[in-house]
Amino acid sequence: MSTYVLSCCSTADLTDQHFQQRNINYICFHYMLNGKQYSDDLGKSMSFDAFYKAMADGADTRTSQVNADEFVNYFTPFLQAGKDILHVSLSSGISGVSNSACIARDELMSKYPDRKIFIVDSMGASSGYGMLMDKMADLRDEGMDIEALHQWTEAHKLNLNHWFFSTDLTFYVKGGRISKASGWFGTMLKICPLLNMDDLGRLIPRFKIRGKNKVIHAIADKMEEFADDKLDYSGKCYISHSACIEDAKAVASLVEARFPKLNGKVEIYSVGTTIGSHTGPGTVALFFWGDKRTR
Repeated sequence: MSTYVLSCCSTADLTDQHFQQRNINYICFHYMLNGKQYSDDLGKSMSFDAFYKAMADGADTRTSQVNADEFVNYFTPFLQAGKDILHVSLSSGISGVSNSACIARDELMSKYPDRKIFIVDSMGASSGYGMLMDKMADLRDEGMDIEALHQWTEAHKLNLNHWFFSTDLTFYVKGGRISKASGWFGTMLKICPLLNMDDLGRLIPRFKIRGKNKVIHAIADKMEEFADDKLDYSGKCYISHSACIEDAKAVASLVEARFPKLNGKVEIYSVGTTIGSHTGPGTVALFFWGDKRTR
């Protein structure tokens, strides 16, 4: 059994079952829906269908990150059990949660000087962040110690490519990411923005593509352009979606047809309630190992 704990935030957007099977611990973000607070607990307290329906019906949503005191309470039992901790946080490009984890680490290291606590900024989000955790679990299970795994993660986290598109601009306008005028024209012209995460873990609009079918093909084209070994890519591929499973399945079908050496089928997950509070319904994200992000 491993002598250290592998940990992340619930915003890694896999399933509770997946995390349990891989022996990955997680701490939950929080969100507000019409003034009531919920835990972003991977769909356990509120189903993703119910959450996105509420958003589509006009519900007000807000999110809050895990604070330092919560991290202290979460980390302490592991340290008391004699375990070291390798925690990977949601990207600092979209959240300050990594700083909260570091504050907790510094406080706890004075109380448990014989223990090790490493904090990694994933520079990722949603199931791409989860895909990084899954690879780390593989390396841990192969016998990699905590120091080596920490170094590997820092060296390779930007090789996890994140590409997103949205077919519904409503919540990008509501969140101030695009103007009302741009959102109106985009909707009229059926513009679907194609975005990715840059080397600072920020979500950056890259292309404006007209029509759902074109953007579905465009996101698969980006995998062909940037994936390890291009069409001979033999790694895993994850997709997450916010209440648009048919769009996610269409991307998965293209990927599986285009990349015959893929390691298993494309795995499809739901965008969780924290990330989904900002994207709204209609977002599909594609994740794969490839060229290191440099901008």
